[in-house]
Amino acid sequence: MARRYWLMKSEPDAYSWDDLVAEGEGTWDGVRNHRAANNLRAMQVGDQAFFYHSNVGLEIVGIVEISVAGLTDPSDPDGKWAAVKVKPVRKLARAVTLKEIKATPALAEMELVKLSRLSVAEVRPDEWQLILSLAGG
Repeated sequence: MARRYWLMKSEPDAYSWDDLVAEGEGTWDGVRNHRAANNLRAMQVGDQAFFYHSNVGLEIVGIVEISVAGLTDPSDPDGKWAAVKVKPVRKLARAVTLKEIKATPALAEMELVKLSRLSVAEVRPDEWQLILSLAGG
């Protein structure tokens, strides 16, 4: 099965790229939106995701890889919500801002733009490649 791509948002004052790098591997939990949780459930080991700083920064700063899939969210006492573990792959050469993404017509249909409140979004392969080129490779 082909690798899929995602975008995962975190408020940098709560959990930043640097926090993940310091940990080496982090659990992506606390997601309480059904569509975002379904995206977490769809993730497979080896899928990659953009790490997006929400609230402060509003920019894609790095790439993570799903290291463990199919977890039950440890912060959910009822065991209904999903989680995954992620490992940092690399920081982008240059962060790509939400403003840049919105100004790029080829990215107008991106879930990040269309469903701006979604904390875990799918990224199509063409969108992935375009954002990598905006980031400088």
